[in-house]
Amino acid sequence: MVLVENWLPPSKENWELTVYLFQFFPLLTLLQWIQIWWFTWYPAGKTSTNSRFNIPGKIAWITMEVPGFVTVLYTMNTLPGELRLSKLPWENKAMAALFTIHYLYRAILAPLLNPSMSPIHPIVWIAALLFQLFNGLSIGGYLGGYGPTSRFEWQNSVMNYKVSGRMGFGMMIWALGFFANIFHDDELREIRRAAKRNMERREKEKEEKGKAEGGVDKVYMIPKNGLFWWIFYPHYLCEWIEWAGFYIMAGSRCVPARNFLINEIATMLPRAIQGKHWYIERFGKEAIAGRKAVIPGIL
Repeated sequence: MVLVENWLPPSKENWELTVYLFQFFPLLTLLQWIQIWWFTWYPAGKTSTNSRFNIPGKIAWITMEVPGFVTVLYTMNTLPGELRLSKLPWENKAMAALFTIHYLYRAILAPLLNPSMSPIHPIVWIAALLFQLFNGLSIGGYLGGYGPTSRFEWQNSVMNYKVSGRMGFGMMIWALGFFANIFHDDELREIRRAAKRNMERREKEKEEKGKAEGGVDKVYMIPKNGLFWWIFYPHYLCEWIEWAGFYIMAGSRCVPARNFLINEIATMLPRAIQGKHWYIERFGKEAIAGRKAVIPGIL
C-alpha cells in the first residue's frame, strides 16, 4: 500500500534527496541557539511555559516519537522493486531491530513509566515529528534496500574491516549506551516519584487539617547517581553513544547513520547547555559543584 506517492515508501530519487537535505539539519539548529539564548524560550520539559496550545506531555511525546520507527519499518517492508525484507542481509535486520528497540523504549515505555511530564508546545512537537519522519525515511530506505543488500556489499562497505567484527563492536557500544540511558532515565523518574509521594503526603495532611489546596508546585532536585555526579544530561550523552555504535555497525559509508548521529548531537546540545543554566539559576553555582552540561570535564 502506497500512502503518499513516491514518498511513503520513497522512490530512490526521493530517498537520495531526503538523505542529502538531512545533512544540512545542523544549520537549522542555529535557530535553537537563537531561541534559547536570545529569547530564553524552550516550551518543553523543565522550561515548559503556559499556553492554551500546549499538548499534554505524554501524548505529545508518544505521538511525535513513534512515527520515527514506524516509518523505518514501513519503508523497509514496502520499498518498490523486487527486494523483500526476507531477502535482506542479517545486518540490515539487526540494525532495524536495535533502532526499533530503542524507540519502543524511548517513545512508548519511557513516557508511560514517567509519573508526570510537562506539556509540550506545538512548535516543539512539529519540529520533533519532522525530524523523526526525515530520519525514518533516511534510515528505513538505507536498511530496506537502497543501501547494502548482499554480503558482498556489506563486506566492502568499510575498507580493511571485517563485517562481523564491526557489527559486534558496534552492538556492544549501542548496548552500553542503551542500558546506561535507561539507568539515568530511571534516576530522573525516581526524583519525580519522590516528588509525587511528597505531594500526596502534603495534600493528605492538609485534607486532615481541613486545609486542602488545589495543587502543589513541582519539586525539582539535582540528581546525583551515575554520571549525574559529573554532568546534568548523561541520558543525552548515553543516547549519543548508542547512535555512535549504530554508525559503527553501518560503516563509514552509511550517510543516513552518520546524519542521525550528528543531527542528534546538534539538536540536543543547545538544550543541554540551556538546561545547565536552568539548574544554576534555580539552585545556584555552589549547589551544582562544578558539573558540566553533557560531557564530563569538558562541556
